[in-house]
Amino acid sequence: MKTSQLVELENEVLLKTYARPPVVMSHGVGARLYDVEGRSYLDFIAGIAVNGLGYGDQDVLDTLKKQAEKIWHVSNLYHTEPQILLAKALVDYTFADRVFFCNSGTEAIEGAIKLARKWSRQKTGRKQVEILAFKDSFHGRSYGGLSATGQPKFWQDFEPMLPGFNHATFNDMDSVKSAWNENTAAVLLEPIQGEGGIFPVEKSFLQELRQWCDEHQALLIFDEIQCGLGRTGYFCAHDYYGITPDIMTLAKPLAAGLPMGAILMTEQVAEPISVGHHGSTFGGGPLVCQVARTVLDKLSNPALLQNVKNMGAFFVESIKAKNLPAVQAIRGRGLMVGVQVDADPGTIVKKCFDNGLLIGKAGNQTLRFVPPLIVQRSDIEQAVDIFAKALSD
Repeated sequence: MKTSQLVELENEVLLKTYARPPVVMSHGVGARLYDVEGRSYLDFIAGIAVNGLGYGDQDVLDTLKKQAEKIWHVSNLYHTEPQILLAKALVDYTFADRVFFCNSGTEAIEGAIKLARKWSRQKTGRKQVEILAFKDSFHGRSYGGLSATGQPKFWQDFEPMLPGFNHATFNDMDSVKSAWNENTAAVLLEPIQGEGGIFPVEKSFLQELRQWCDEHQALLIFDEIQCGLGRTGYFCAHDYYGITPDIMTLAKPLAAGLPMGAILMTEQVAEPISVGHHGSTFGGGPLVCQVARTVLDKLSNPALLQNVKNMGAFFVESIKAKNLPAVQAIRGRGLMVGVQVDADPGTIVKKCFDNGLLIGKAGNQTLRFVPPLIVQRSDIEQAVDIFAKALSD
């Protein structure tokens, strides 16, 4: 079918929750996407930070084909080798002692909330249930994740939000202390706020927050769904700070675009959980876990992580070298970069698209650049040229 026919059919049958440009994507190679008409796009949104290895990675494809010929799904009623070995790899690479697999970042957040409340009731002897999150945060579209999200624009017409959530100002310890109460069970934050505008947490704030949680018998939860797994040039975004959480949520690039989320936790968090307290029909299936094992091997490679740091620095330097008057600030780390502009970001996204560059928005005035982690200098040079032209236009 032609593009116009497919777009018309979509308008008839799909729920209208996205504002999509009138093209239909067909396939991808490396850091490029192609539509059904054969047009090429330099992809600097990467499936919203999902396609960390780009498109067509041969090792991932080989793993997928090999496992698909064996077994896809048996449910969590039975053991499977790929799930066990993937969990072992995540434990080896991180602070965690135990792992739970699910199907998305939102599900991981929901599970983390349950874990925190269960731990708090069992371990503190108090009925602590409140989750303290932050303004401008984003933690998903389900009611738990949405209630934790600190952006009221996402709540509109879906209220009331669930009770048991409170919000403080990001990077402001006085605000945390003001929002704290005897019912606070855990603090939930993104080491780099994504949807809120690409704002990194400050090290001094994170250090004080870690100490505060320890002193008040509360858990610290890191949402690394977007900023984790190599995106910042570190395997975990919090590795940069040298501060570990009690619980961490992962998703996006974990299985190279196959639906997968994970909750990582310390042994003390896992202790109160027993059979029947949580579960997932599809979570951690053998196909997706086997693919994720290959992805983890690549995302933990020091050479790839160094490339992320190098290309991220080159990208920021290249934008600064253009001396673009509309650019007000550049934030982020590695290949998670936000460019705040004194212009309509939606118009800039469209102009970049028209010239073959895919980017996104974050927050109110920020453009989000999250290209595949395999991106090269030539890709960045082309992307910056197109971005500069869009601003000029």
